[in-house]
Amino acid sequence: MAVTDARASTTPLIERRSIDYIPQAERHGRLLSQFTLWLGANLQITAIVTGALAVVLGGDVFWSLIGLLIGQLLGGGVMALHAAQGPQLGLPQMISSRVQFGVYGAVIPLVLVCLMYIGFSASGSLLAGQAVAQLLHVEDWIGIVLFAGLIMVFTIFGYRVIHGIGRVASVLGVIAFAYLFYKLLAGNDIAALLGNKHFSLGSFLLAISLSASWQIAFGPYVADYSRYLPRSTPATRTFWAVGLGSVIGAQASMVFGVFAAALAGSQFAHHEVSFIVSLGGTGIVAALLYFSVAFGKVTVTTLNAYGSFMSIATIISGFSGSRHISSAARLLYIFLMVSIATALALLGKDSFLKDFSAFILFLLAFFTPWSAINLVDFYCITKERYDIPALSNPDGRYGRWNVMGISIYVFGVLIQMPFIATHFYTGPLVASLGDTDISWIIGLVVPAALYYWAAKRWHSPIPERLILPPEQGATPTTNGLAVQA
Repeated sequence: MAVTDARASTTPLIERRSIDYIPQAERHGRLLSQFTLWLGANLQITAIVTGALAVVLGGDVFWSLIGLLIGQLLGGGVMALHAAQGPQLGLPQMISSRVQFGVYGAVIPLVLVCLMYIGFSASGSLLAGQAVAQLLHVEDWIGIVLFAGLIMVFTIFGYRVIHGIGRVASVLGVIAFAYLFYKLLAGNDIAALLGNKHFSLGSFLLAISLSASWQIAFGPYVADYSRYLPRSTPATRTFWAVGLGSVIGAQASMVFGVFAAALAGSQFAHHEVSFIVSLGGTGIVAALLYFSVAFGKVTVTTLNAYGSFMSIATIISGFSGSRHISSAARLLYIFLMVSIATALALLGKDSFLKDFSAFILFLLAFFTPWSAINLVDFYCITKERYDIPALSNPDGRYGRWNVMGISIYVFGVLIQMPFIATHFYTGPLVASLGDTDISWIIGLVVPAALYYWAAKRWHSPIPERLILPPEQGATPTTNGLAVQA
């Protein structure tokens, strides 16, 4: 551990790597940093609003809390399995999708991932911008723009600064949430709220879907923030560090959101930030809470901006054949993605709650099949035996387009359509199921089973061992592993 600490202390604050492999000599970090990063990323206002949706959209308090917890555990397990890939491969998450989709074919889920980053960044910028505006006594649009500028700066610095922000955000988040829960419990009859038990299968499954989709949506980039850990880091410990941080943080936020929405009623919509802060007090206390809300959004919004840069770089590198991204290109990608998200936040600030609820649920249709295919391939088919240099070669082992992986992915998306229920699209089988959305369950189970069956029969040749790129001072062994000379 002292070795990795020493490496971290000598690593420049501004990250110089992007989608390229992280050599062993540059690996650093502790599992505690993984826990605090994801705890801080989830102790924030958007997670509160997501939990509140379970009540706003018709659920009761008691069964909403149960449903949210079940969804956290299911989705958090999927998300943490992706995180465990980071130390083993030393790569950002989505570039490894080239194994399942081909070097060019991986662009298909990557484009959808970029849309996810933009959507989450926009929602985060909106809520944090409201808090900044209240704190500085300016218009909301000014707060949104100021927050976006801060995100751009932190994203440029990259990996180490993001983990540092996560540590600070986790401490501030724990303090702020402890205080808000104290005020909530002391000033309201929580027992009466919990006594509101009117079970509805549709509302119960909605609560599960909200929290499961929240966790699964981290899957496409969670390994980006564990890829610098030493390869000797046990996968099970990475799984628990990331999973517990994310589940504990998200569940705490969503529980608070359920109570807040139940107390506020119709006052909650369009006034999410101000209502939550009002529960804690006024004056200097309110100012501190507004600051906590804004800073709580810094971590996850920076994750989204950083992830968008990584995704664009992966898309371009797939066609260019190079994993090197210049500093100028990095700045351009970051500026472009943050600007688009900021513009959407400004345009959609008056209809956030309704649009965001539809957005987060509809995301499941596109990311559950990708997640299922990626995890089944990594843990059950290739069993971590990737040829990392071949990921940049369209004429290599993985080819340009993997028809099998792409076909199963498209099928996995389409088979969910009859079961999706959002305000802008409702599948034809939803009514017969009591208006219950079960699309995400189908999107996980069916593609996973189908890919496992097909890959056992038609998968391309798998390396005997994980093949790493040659490193300075290292020589490849005969089994394909690079070791220190």
